[in-house]
Amino acid sequence: MEFEEETLSEDRQALLEQFERRKKVRQVNVSTDDTEVKRNLRQLGEPICLFGEGPAERIIRLRDLLARLGDDVIKKKQDQRKVDEEENKVRRDKGRETTWYHEGPQALKEARFNIACYSLLRAKKRLLRAKTDAIVPDSTRTAQKQELHKYLTSLAINCSQIGDDRPISFCSFSPDSTMIATASWSGLCKLWSVPGCQHLKTFRGHTNYASAIVFHPHANTHVSNRICALASCAHDGSVKLWNFDRNSETPIAEVEGHAPHRVSRILFHPSGQYLGTCCFDNSWRLWDLNKCQEVLHQEGHCKPVYCMSFQCDGSVVATGGLDAFGRIWDLRTGRCIMFMEGHLKSIYSIDFSPDGYHIATGSEDNTTRIWDLRKRLCIYTIPAHMNLVSSVKYQPVYGHYLITSSYDNTARVWSDKTWQPLKTLSGHDSKVMSLDISPDCKYIVTSAYDRTFKLWSPE
Repeated sequence: MEFEEETLSEDRQALLEQFERRKKVRQVNVSTDDTEVKRNLRQLGEPICLFGEGPAERIIRLRDLLARLGDDVIKKKQDQRKVDEEENKVRRDKGRETTWYHEGPQALKEARFNIACYSLLRAKKRLLRAKTDAIVPDSTRTAQKQELHKYLTSLAINCSQIGDDRPISFCSFSPDSTMIATASWSGLCKLWSVPGCQHLKTFRGHTNYASAIVFHPHANTHVSNRICALASCAHDGSVKLWNFDRNSETPIAEVEGHAPHRVSRILFHPSGQYLGTCCFDNSWRLWDLNKCQEVLHQEGHCKPVYCMSFQCDGSVVATGGLDAFGRIWDLRTGRCIMFMEGHLKSIYSIDFSPDGYHIATGSEDNTTRIWDLRKRLCIYTIPAHMNLVSSVKYQPVYGHYLITSSYDNTARVWSDKTWQPLKTLSGHDSKVMSLDISPDCKYIVTSAYDRTFKLWSPE
């Protein structure tokens, strides 16, 4: 009899616990929204759906779990998750403040040393020229400015030439201002005479849209050890080197390593020994032409790098990306010394002023921004055009004016310092894709989607 009483008491206790558990389950408040129920199950580490389980059964399962674990278990997990996120954020911020260095190749060390030696001499000459210009009387400076404005306001079309049967994507002057190179969406690159715009040579090699073609800084000069006269790039990632040999229309060499990513812009370093390339794999690269190898593969943008510009000294380089940000990199140390944030849309063009510390950027937000490297901020915003700004270019040597081109079919001339519009260059029937100013400052060339390029000079 004692054994039976003990058994009955155990059954009674289990039955009471079951009733208590059911009562507690009924008191648990659970949302009837199936999405929120699944979210709560995921936070508890449970499967959000069992085989054959419907929304009603899922609610019952969640209510049983909360009754067993406690009503506040979800809130505790959410609080713990917030604490973990704050700790991770602090850890990431500390990581950003820390500069990480990785061992690079010997070629990169030699390149940095060569660039430092080259840029120091150039910087010394630039500073001496700036000191000489500073002692020029104000009256003389004002007279020169008036004469320049008179020259710019008289600009007109000197020559218009159909360059190809596809849009002309890029144009540039030779260092001696006697030739123009154009790149077309047909893949052909061509040479033209100045000022007659007579066709001189066709370069065949690209099988896709040609993005840009630039002259070597020492092209048409007697500088020894010159690797090539021009370089061009295309959408298929090809980068080709050319010379002036009239008996050959094929490239003398090809810079490999970008495919299948698009190469949007290329630019020679002022020394002529290195070539910079902007790639759509969110990086830009530096190539040693003498050693025929890549010495730097620099990441930093979160979207494709579209444009770049070397400072006149050759010590730093500015890059602009489709992420709407610009960055300035010190080639001697590898550090990013300035972050340019302000544009609302992609940056399609960037250019250093000859003074070495002003930078202009053209963007898809229809504006051109002027940045000061010394202050590390934007000092002026020009509401330049009615469509995206495709190219910006400072006057060579002096930087007394700035020219911008746009998809609104025009190019415009702006005065330095005051940024007042001086002249609108209208003549193209479609969007202007590129522009350049001759090194002797006598001509301006623009290329457009209408398959023409135009040479501008005073009437």
